[in-house]
Amino acid sequence: MKRCFWVDESSELYKKYHDEEWGVPKYDDHELFELLILESFQAGLSWFIVLKKRDAFRLAFDNFDVEKVASYNEKKINELLQNEGIIRSRGKINAAINNAKIFLEIQKEYGSFSNYIWGFSKGEIIKNKDDKFEVSTPLSDKISKDLKKRGMKYVGTVIIYSYLQAIGIVNDHETTCFKY
Repeated sequence: MKRCFWVDESSELYKKYHDEEWGVPKYDDHELFELLILESFQAGLSWFIVLKKRDAFRLAFDNFDVEKVASYNEKKINELLQNEGIIRSRGKINAAINNAKIFLEIQKEYGSFSNYIWGFSKGEIIKNKDDKFEVSTPLSDKISKDLKKRGMKYVGTVIIYSYLQAIGIVNDHETTCFKY
């Protein structure tokens, strides 16, 4: 079975993520929030590091309950900074809390975060046709700019493009990959 070039075939975790999750369209706000937070923690690191720590992140961040994360205080921040199972970056932790608050504002404005994020592609999946992969596009630039304008952090265009791939708005499976 041929997979995308980036999949470490010796890692069951990576293969499972590629085969069952990456590029699959997601519309559930809970899943969209989890992946947005995980993508922001990936900044400057490899996705595999984040993926290995995903279960620890779920425990540490109350299973990515957006309302709970939005209400975190200094005591919770200090608890997270002591948690060896996650990426312990004060900036990224603070961004997660900040971004949760803005995520809730977007939900109120659009009815759901899904309506907001999928609205940028008019509900369409953008499918790779030539195996020329980008790290950002005009679409990720536009979304990044809008999220930053709203006050989100760690949502640069490269992170947002990776997020769009993860949530299935962009299908960047290689044309030779069985998931294409």
